[in-house]
Amino acid sequence: MRRDTFFVIDFDSTFTKVEGLDVLCDISLRGKPEKNAALREIQKITDLGMEGKISFRESLEKRLQLLKAHQSHLEELTQTLKAKVSISFVRNRDFFKTYKNQIYIISNGFKEFILPIVKEYGVKEENVFANNFIYDETGNIIGFNRDNILSQDGGKVTLLKELKLPGDVYVIGDGYNDYQIRAAGLANKFYAFTENIVRESVLKDADHVAPSLDEFLYLNKMNTALSYPKNRIKVLLLENIHPEGLKKLQDEGYTVEVHPAGMDEEELSERIKNVSILGIRSKTQLTVKVLENANRLIAVGAFCIGTNQIDLEACLKKGVAVFNAPYSNTRSVVELAIGEIIILMRNLGDKFSQMHHGKWVKSAKNSFEIRGKKLGIVGYGNIGSQLSVLAEAIGMKVYYYDNNEKLALGNATKCSSLEELLREVDVISLHVDGRPENHNLIGEREFKWMKDGTVFLNLSRGHVVDINALKQAIESGKIVGAAIDVFPSEPKSNQEEFISELRNLPNVLLSPHIGGSTLEAQENIADFVPQKIMDYINTGETTNSVNFPNLQLPKLENAHRLIHIHQNVPGILAKINQVLAKHKINITGQYLKTNETIGYVITDINKAYSKDVISDLKNIEQTIKFRVLY
Repeated sequence: MRRDTFFVIDFDSTFTKVEGLDVLCDISLRGKPEKNAALREIQKITDLGMEGKISFRESLEKRLQLLKAHQSHLEELTQTLKAKVSISFVRNRDFFKTYKNQIYIISNGFKEFILPIVKEYGVKEENVFANNFIYDETGNIIGFNRDNILSQDGGKVTLLKELKLPGDVYVIGDGYNDYQIRAAGLANKFYAFTENIVRESVLKDADHVAPSLDEFLYLNKMNTALSYPKNRIKVLLLENIHPEGLKKLQDEGYTVEVHPAGMDEEELSERIKNVSILGIRSKTQLTVKVLENANRLIAVGAFCIGTNQIDLEACLKKGVAVFNAPYSNTRSVVELAIGEIIILMRNLGDKFSQMHHGKWVKSAKNSFEIRGKKLGIVGYGNIGSQLSVLAEAIGMKVYYYDNNEKLALGNATKCSSLEELLREVDVISLHVDGRPENHNLIGEREFKWMKDGTVFLNLSRGHVVDINALKQAIESGKIVGAAIDVFPSEPKSNQEEFISELRNLPNVLLSPHIGGSTLEAQENIADFVPQKIMDYINTGETTNSVNFPNLQLPKLENAHRLIHIHQNVPGILAKINQVLAKHKINITGQYLKTNETIGYVITDINKAYSKDVISDLKNIEQTIKFRVLY
């Protein structure tokens, strides 16, 4: 950036996240009954003034009348505002130090609290222009200096005319009075700053919308604290992902689009273009065809336990990391299983229905305690093992079968085969994953192995049970009660009809894939999955990825991090280091992990290096993806 370029930056809702007078109102009226009403009125007046709907002087006069503030409140106000500097401004402190002679803070706020804050960022005192309070003899704030240009309508325009800055001028602000500088021909461009507040009436007049300071620096090819502005990372969230997940991603600065239902292959193939992060649950299928259109996809979040709806190998070959939530809804599924076992053993589902139809059928027939009954758990992973513990605690005898060697918890008995388990137990609960070999794991043959009068639950994956075989087993009396939460074919949204051969069968509980759908579980998932994705985006760390080699990395400090994803063939690491040696780059740390498909190399290097190294690394044969973090 040329030395004859100047940056005019607003303070309230731009340099800081908030309006200074709003915070002063909160302080000065603390504990007083009129506080909330006054604060709402001040915010309303502020918006009207910033949108150009009332004159600035009128806005200022009305707000000060409501404040009832004292000089003694200003110290607390200053300390509060220091903690509310905009995130992207904090992140880019070097910008203020580098261009301190060219940065002007021009605000219709008040210098008493603005100056102490911006000076800490290196802004020169003589480059700070704002209003001044007027006090009475006891220190009460009773008004403002009416002779100050910035207390007048069009004050910023008048001041810029007087300053006569000798070069290009860029204005960054959130209000109509910032745009007026550009409209008066006193600035080359006006950037509407939207990190903290979006004023639609201002956006239409902006030369560019800047969701963060990173965006402004990136567009003008200036050094920025980030490799690229976070708002350029587009996120698509499907299937009603919990609002906490949405908020977490938005707070990170990403641009987030939400769709309430799942998408079919055609629709997702179109919508995934230019998406960097995709968030789904169980309905949406992420196929090879979809991935062929995912030209910017970096990571996928499965906001659930299962990932069988995602082609993990295709993601891997495209360099897309996938993260799920293997533990977050475990307890919710287990509690549902326990509750359904009790309901089925007491035949309560039918009794509930009969009561709603006015039928009083008081009888102990086909109604049993679960104490002493044998529970067979197929799949002894996170959910199966926790179900084992809780079931034993309420008096059931637990048997389990798993393809992998799993240590028994408590007094659970391990079975050597699926057949052994099915022939032994009274209640069967499935908790297997969605791998293809589990398709129709339970079919006609397996139902024949079961005892007459067995209770059967599937809260795992829809395709692991042959639904027609289950229906026949229920109708024959082999199965006297069933609870099914997952189905081979499920509606993509709540508006579609649920169709199944199991509808209206006796003592059958059908639920709409809600095993993990508790507020606690969804909040846990909404916290866990976005955090793993953000760690990957920000640091390259792949801990808990279900398809990538898992790498836990140290914090990146005073270095640039080169992330190289490539096909796993011999010699790539040597080629990477040859490129680095050719450009005389000092390596401060290097980390490598591979699996059968890809190699994942992280290299931390000194900040000073030729940009040619980037193109050389990208051009290494077998490179899948490459990116730089700093």
